[in-house]
Amino acid sequence: MSKPATASPIDLGPAPCCTPLAQERIPAPVAGVLAHAFKALGDPIRLQLMSMIASAPGGEICVCDLTPAFTISGTTVSHHLKVLREAGLVDAERRASWVYYRARPVLMRQLSALLAVDAPVPA
Repeated sequence: MSKPATASPIDLGPAPCCTPLAQERIPAPVAGVLAHAFKALGDPIRLQLMSMIASAPGGEICVCDLTPAFTISGTTVSHHLKVLREAGLVDAERRASWVYYRARPVLMRQLSALLAVDAPVPA
């Protein structure tokens, strides 16, 4: 059985972490974890990588398919993937000489729920 490529990041649990920003203040510990994820997504390369990983057929993609999509070095792509892993946005699994990445949908749902804004009710 393969070992994960890195240790698991902080997990906020399977349920939505908090109510939307527009409704209630975020608790400080939760804000720290979520801010780390948002910061990781704040880079254009990492945002593109996250999109490729999240939309991959079968739910996962090999680093060998990610690296050629960019004009940056493989080492730089690996750095960006490490940042996404450390932020808890993706999981990685080594299989032989390749690493496969898959999105962590729970954290993505938590980020989405935090930014949810209901349309104002007309008066």
